[in-house]
Amino acid sequence: MGRTRVYLAPEPGPRPNVRYGIMQIEERIETLIEPVLAAMGYTLVRVQVTDAPNSVLQVMAERDDQKGMTVDDCARISREISTVLDVEDPIQLAYALEVSSPGIDRPLVKLADFERYAGFDVRIDLKEEMDGQRRFRGRLESVSGEVIALKTKDRNLQLPFPGIRRAKLILTDELLAAAAAKPEE
Repeated sequence: MGRTRVYLAPEPGPRPNVRYGIMQIEERIETLIEPVLAAMGYTLVRVQVTDAPNSVLQVMAERDDQKGMTVDDCARISREISTVLDVEDPIQLAYALEVSSPGIDRPLVKLADFERYAGFDVRIDLKEEMDGQRRFRGRLESVSGEVIALKTKDRNLQLPFPGIRRAKLILTDELLAAAAAKPEE
């Protein structure tokens, strides 16, 4: 893969909102590689770019057939998307490309992820405080429209999907059993 550059601010000088610039780059990369992955039989889970000095482009994907990801799957994805990224050059500095599966305790990024994993334990971090806290842990009960129903040990919450900064499954015996029941290659 050729050297690429990460451009995180519209002009040189102080970068007060670097994360916003990175989010734009991540969205651009998603737009570029999602169709490539779909044509290969994979679903894009998440794109994440870390800032310099050691920039990393992390791409998480999973197989459409729900089978476990292999090292060969990751290598195949890496080769295909590297070609697209080299041509389109959405990142303006040198970076390392990492392709991985989301893992058992995967991030929940799209509404469909929340629907798919209803009934499992999750950790959800909100963008803004709700009742004096931002982080919640509990059972993902359901999804209705853009509202996530979460049952914690002491209350039931209705969390707006757009207000979620980050969410992930919590590794439990129940989640491990569900993962073990997935189809094998």
